[in-house]
Amino acid sequence: MSEQKKKNRRLVEGALFVAIAYVLSFIEIKAVWQYGGSIDFVMLPLILYAIRWGTEAGLMAGLVFGTIKFFLSGGVAVNWQSMLLDYSLAYMFVGFAGLLKNRPSLTWLAALIGCFARFIIHFISGVTIYASYMPPIFMGWEMTSPTIYSILYNGSYMLPSSVMAVIGCLMLQKGLARFLKGEDLR
Repeated sequence: MSEQKKKNRRLVEGALFVAIAYVLSFIEIKAVWQYGGSIDFVMLPLILYAIRWGTEAGLMAGLVFGTIKFFLSGGVAVNWQSMLLDYSLAYMFVGFAGLLKNRPSLTWLAALIGCFARFIIHFISGVTIYASYMPPIFMGWEMTSPTIYSILYNGSYMLPSSVMAVIGCLMLQKGLARFLKGEDLR
């Protein structure tokens, strides 16, 4: 396959995987917390795309998805910085799953990398932007530290979503092995 055809294929597949992630964003368990967060499968297509095409393509797909999700799905943000961190950059960082490009036997690890990278961005948002919104009591605990608050808040939806992404990758890795290795591109 020529380089131009690969480039076109990467772009078309990126659009498809972003669209799949967007559709999956409507199948969610809403977090009960005031400032959002949800448990869903949106990271799964972004992770699979990153494994197939690599980090750079994965980062771009995540950036596009996060930005589209904010603007088309009524995203919640207290300012432009929280929109940038909690949507565009957070989903962009899922693309770090592409560090394990063409390694279908390690999809579970790629999922962990992408999910943890996204969590880090939400954590930073929590300790910087949302620290001023920290309640005195959260999950039955007295809150005195924005660090602990951010870990608890963001972990409450990121941990279940991450587990779902890892399990989803494990379930799909064998059936998608040739696709994830890019064998159809040779």
